[in-house]
Order: sequence, then structure tokens, then C-alpha cells
Amino acid sequence: MSIEDRIRKEITENDVVLYMKGTPQFPQCGFSGKSVQMLKACGVQFKGVNVLADQEVREGIKRFSSWPTIPQLYVRGEFIGGCDIMTELYEKGELQKLVAGEKV
Repeated sequence: MSIEDRIRKEITENDVVLYMKGTPQFPQCGFSGKSVQMLKACGVQFKGVNVLADQEVREGIKRFSSWPTIPQLYVRGEFIGGCDIMTELYEKGELQKLVAGEKV
């Protein structure tokens, strides 16, 4: 299975997926940590994927999304963005609606 297929499968089978450095329990960078905190504040279950554990995933996710940085958030198969975009959405109350499946 190609890395693109693995990523597609992951974001299809899980409503909310955060590609991050480290794990939700032990984030390995400030941006990943902040992203985890926002998702937890939304009260949503999400899958954290540690890109540091797999170089193929780390490079593959950047190609898959055409986005150069980690973390990356996917909600129901759709790429939402990184930490800055998540923060902007969260402050407007839109991230909470997105992860809850409401229209924004």
C-alpha cells in the first residue's frame, strides 16, 4: 500500500485526524501541543498520528496535502490546516462546530 493510500485510509476511517510531532499524550513541539489542547477543549475524540515515528508518513503527509508544515488537521476526510488556521477557527468558534459535524 502506498503512503498516499495509507493516509487516505486513515482520514477516511477516522472523523478527526491530527498529523503531529509526538502523540496527544506527549506532543514533541509547541504547535502540536497547542493543536491537541484545542481539540481536547472541543471535547472531540481524535486520532493522533506521530510523524516522528515514521519518516515515510512525515514526508508523505506534506505531499498529500501540499502543505509544508506539521501539525495537519483532517476532519471527515477534508484537510483543514495547521496550528495557525486551527487557532483562528477555534477563536471564532468554528473549529468546535467543524469537529462536531455542524456546518460552519
